[in-house]
Amino acid sequence: MPLVEFVAGWISGAAGLIVGHPVDTVKVRLQTTSRYKGIFDCVARTYAYEGIPGFFKGMAFPVLSIAVSNSVVFGSYSNALDYLTQSQYADRSKDKSASATAVFTAGCFSGVAQVLVTAPIDLVKVRLQNQTKGRRGVGGDKYRGPVHCVAIILREEGARGLFRGMWALALRDVPCYGLYFLPYELICKALTESGKQPGVFAVLMAGGMAGVVTWAFATPMDVVKARLQMSGAGGPVYRGVLHCIALSMRQEGVRVFFKGLLLNSLRAFPVNAVTFLCYESLMRAMTSSPADCSQE
Repeated sequence: MPLVEFVAGWISGAAGLIVGHPVDTVKVRLQTTSRYKGIFDCVARTYAYEGIPGFFKGMAFPVLSIAVSNSVVFGSYSNALDYLTQSQYADRSKDKSASATAVFTAGCFSGVAQVLVTAPIDLVKVRLQNQTKGRRGVGGDKYRGPVHCVAIILREEGARGLFRGMWALALRDVPCYGLYFLPYELICKALTESGKQPGVFAVLMAGGMAGVVTWAFATPMDVVKARLQMSGAGGPVYRGVLHCIALSMRQEGVRVFFKGLLLNSLRAFPVNAVTFLCYESLMRAMTSSPADCSQE
């Protein structure tokens, strides 16, 4: 069902992105610079200098391209789980019979599949989010938008520049997508009667907790990824993942790798609750047979 997964992935991903992008912007700025004293200082200064639009910088590109990346994640996960369990989505949504090993393996596979798609998208998002020059109407940003940002990166850094931070992204996403789907499936199963599909409450709780658990593990590498993506574009220049880790630790201590952890956790619950609820609702609507509908 490639088309079904694509549509469900795009809509659910876009919904989650819109909910969480303002907090993500603050998180990225805290991770990539030391100019802010904390969360509230970053929020206040962003609003004072850029207004409400400042919190939505870099969102247009991910919303337009989330169709690809999110459908790759959910589509590859679902198909991998189909293969590993020899079952279909409609059957699994009722009995939740997939083993933890199968769920984790399928999740890791989805992380591998989406890295090449996500790397350039995430790079552009981070570059746009970090534009903070000038007050409203004063000065100017280096990038006028996502397309202009891509053009500048290609001219200044070549095609390889679009994949800056990709290895850090892979180290973050491959294991963390395994963790992403595992708590979701386990919590859904715990909150759902045997033989029935998870209700709205179960999906919201499972999706939200899956996001929180995932970001708790992902934040250290997320910091490294963001710093590598800004390397040479307003931030310190790093030679690679290990150099970034060593230099960041030497300059700012171990605490630097937990920058944005609170924001990631606060953002993760509503974003992933909305994402999973949209995805499950759309998949049920698009995969249910007339017989299923008549029984409801």
